[in-house]
This record gives sequence, structure tokens and C-alpha cells, in this order.
Amino acid sequence: MGTSARFKKHIWGYLFIVPAAVIFILFLWMPIVKGFVYSFYQVDFVKGNTFVGLDNFRTVLHDQDVWTAVKNTLYYMLLCLLIGFWVPIVFSIAISELKRFQGFVRVAAYLPNVIPVVVLYGLWRWMYDPVGPINATITQAGFEPISFMTDTKWSMISLVFMETWQQFGAAMLIYLAAVLSIPRDLYEAAEIDGAGVWNRIRHITLPFIRNLVILLLILQLIATSQGFQSQFAMLDGGPNNATLTYALLIVKYAFTRLDYGAASALGVLMFLVLGGLAVLQHRLSSREVN
Repeated sequence: MGTSARFKKHIWGYLFIVPAAVIFILFLWMPIVKGFVYSFYQVDFVKGNTFVGLDNFRTVLHDQDVWTAVKNTLYYMLLCLLIGFWVPIVFSIAISELKRFQGFVRVAAYLPNVIPVVVLYGLWRWMYDPVGPINATITQAGFEPISFMTDTKWSMISLVFMETWQQFGAAMLIYLAAVLSIPRDLYEAAEIDGAGVWNRIRHITLPFIRNLVILLLILQLIATSQGFQSQFAMLDGGPNNATLTYALLIVKYAFTRLDYGAASALGVLMFLVLGGLAVLQHRLSSREVN
């Protein structure tokens, strides 16, 4: 069958793809290409753009705020791994061991994920308030209250706890689906051999979901490296730049300093790093399928 005949045979399929392809090109790839182009220009929407070569990259690499943002972003990613990454794994395994009320627990664990962010931020501002319920509990226990939002030592940790509470439910369902797909015969044989819960988890559950754990680890690194929303909405990068992340700094360069060329240069640098992580994620995903 020739190329023309194959095209005619599948023409309706191609027509259905066209709208999605147009949207994909206009709203994803065109901004990426323009970002690369603008990174070599001093952008001025009134007088016109001026080619400056690598000056924008030199500017951002010599800006101390950029290195502060890189350090904060790496710290944020580390906190998300230490505080949040293991939570959905533990919950999924615990729920899979339940004999009753498993469906109710699944829904209850996922519910925070559907809370609108406006409500979420208002709720946690109240929770973290100096006279809020968390500090009230801490004071009743005999300890000094904590300034969650104004202390540079606690501000980023507080955001990570909030996001972990809200978002762990989605990852938990993915892990739970993987755990429940493990043949029950293996667990029954292990129980007959006298294996306890921990041994079943260690020698059956964790090896079966190992590739999924690695895959979601890479995805979390990609997602947390773009941390922006909570840092902007809750603290706007404060206190004293303690929650100023890389993505938030790009926004500040573009819409506060109105330096779109430097903001594009920062975006290009982030694109290259995340591109490397995306390639790694793709290879791991291919290995998982194979």
C-alpha cells in the first residue's frame, strides 16, 4: 500500500489529531522556542528587542539571588524527599493490609487533594498562626511556640508539610494499585512459611514496586524543582528570601524587574536541567514497560 493510500485510509484519525497538535505547538513549543530566542535579547516591547548575546546569562549567573534561589530549591527538593516521598508508600502498603474499611480509608486519604488551593492556604495560615491550633498544642505540651511563617528555619519546612498533607493521596493511589496487583499467592505462601508483616513487605512488596518507586522519584524531582505556587501565595519568597525558589525568581525577574531577557535565560537553564531529568525518566519508564 502506497503512502497516499495509507493517508486516505487514516485521514479521519489525522483530522482528530490536528486540534490537539495545534494547541500543543501554540501553547507549549512556541513559548519554549521564544524563550530560547529572548534569552539572547534585551526585550523591550516598546522600542524593540536588542541582541545582547550571552549577556543575560552572565547577568543571572552573577546575581546572588539566583544562587540563593538554587540553594533554596535544592533544599525544598530535599525536604520533599525526606518528609513527603515515603508517606504515600507507607500509606499504600498499610491500606493494602487492611481487611475492612479499605475503600473508606482510600477516599479519606485522597480528599485533601481536591481542596481548592485558596481554601488550603487559608486553612494552613490559620493552622500556622502564632495563636493557631498547632501552636496552642505545642504550648500546652510545655514548649515554646514556633513562628512557622516568619522564622527562616521553619518557613520552608512548614510549606513542605502543608503540600505533603494535600498531595500525597494521588501518589498513594498509584502505589496502592501497584501493591494490589501483586499476586496474592506470594503473600499466602509467605504466611504459611511463617513470614511476618515486615518480612512480607521487605521481600515481596518493595521488590515488586521498586521500579515504580524510582520512576515516581524522578517525577517528584522534576515537579519539586519547579516549586512556585505555595512559596508565592503563602510567603512571596520570604521571610528574608528563605522560600525564594528558582521558578519564583523567574517570575520576579519577568514581572517585578521587567527583565524578560534575563527571565528567559533563567528559564533556558532550567529547561536544560529538567530536560536531562526527563530523559532519565523516559529511560526508566521504558525499562518499566519492558
